[in-house]
Amino acid sequence: MTAADLPRRIAHLDMDAFYASVELLRYPQLKGLPVVIGGSATPEDEARNQAWAGRLHEIAADAFPRLSSYVGRGVITTATYAARAFGVGSAMGLMKAARLCPQAVLLPVDFPQYRRYSRRFKEVILSIAPVMENRGVDEVYIDFTDVPGGQRGGGRALARLIQKSIFDATGLTCSVGVAPNKLIAKMASEFNKPNGIAVVMPEDLEPRIWPLACRKINGVGPKTDEKLRQLGIHTIGELAARPRAWLLAQFGPSHGAWLHDAAWGRDDRPVVTQSEPVSMSRETTFERDLHAVRDKAQLGAIFTELCEQVAGDLQRGGYLGRTIGIKLRYDDFKIVTRDQTVDEATCDALVIRRVAGLCLKRAPLDRHLRLLGVRVAKLEKAGMVPVPVAALGPHTEALF
Repeated sequence: MTAADLPRRIAHLDMDAFYASVELLRYPQLKGLPVVIGGSATPEDEARNQAWAGRLHEIAADAFPRLSSYVGRGVITTATYAARAFGVGSAMGLMKAARLCPQAVLLPVDFPQYRRYSRRFKEVILSIAPVMENRGVDEVYIDFTDVPGGQRGGGRALARLIQKSIFDATGLTCSVGVAPNKLIAKMASEFNKPNGIAVVMPEDLEPRIWPLACRKINGVGPKTDEKLRQLGIHTIGELAARPRAWLLAQFGPSHGAWLHDAAWGRDDRPVVTQSEPVSMSRETTFERDLHAVRDKAQLGAIFTELCEQVAGDLQRGGYLGRTIGIKLRYDDFKIVTRDQTVDEATCDALVIRRVAGLCLKRAPLDRHLRLLGVRVAKLEKAGMVPVPVAALGPHTEALF
């Protein structure tokens, strides 16, 4: 068999509770305890770590703050498996989590540290398997097909080597799913978490994939899942049993065809080693709910800063964008987005703020706001070096 005839073997590697695991390297005394990562470091956190500099592992476990004492508007970034056992999970409000697991240790988010470990584990992967697609700080796709060991045991041998190499280099564990394509590999990486390996072969589609809920397909969101349920479809196997033409009639030509292919495990997407961003955004969650009228000055200042930050991100990356939008989350957690496409792509903070302001005027502003965000999409590479962002200043048109 020539290299061109080798069966396609694609891996999805997902780091186990990545942020929390990085923190446990710093604080091994917290292993086995429910730990929640969220919010910013407090003066007390900084003072404690300065006092114990070089000896963080010696801090007594009871010296760390507990969720029971938390007051604020923060959300959970991630949690250890011990905390998840109490129903605590990512994106949950810290106050709600405190009711579920008041004894959980609360640690602040440290993104620079997580990015350092992210680079480190990806460097390990690339030293073994050079065709890797970066999917974020804690997950990647890897093409095993032509890599030595990538076919042995369906890819299990290479997955085990990568797992061990990452652990030796970082002390972190990961879970790996290996399958004929990215769609199935993504599902498989969840089968044996944490620190597991799952290998799915083409003949495993019916016994291992079809019994799963449709939501296990990456790309099937809550709305599609609800419609499928209304149509009496709960599992991937039930989805696969529906005729292609029927799915096209129910979900439209594009989405219906994709659902049919996904149910049958078809996915020809390659592992892409380099990709361009499709959008850039900045958002902030307020410490307290703000009102568009009573807190007009504060919201205006925050809005201006977000526009400047997005403009700066675009310019540093060398991008221009044509679609400018805003995101609002109200005090009842409902989210509203508005956007507008401009004739000329831009990275200018003044233009972004002006157009985002027009979007704001199309959104309801009669309720208290919990979050505000600004987004620029439909990106393209800049043809020339853009003018640096200038501060918008106090004379910018007030939009709140």
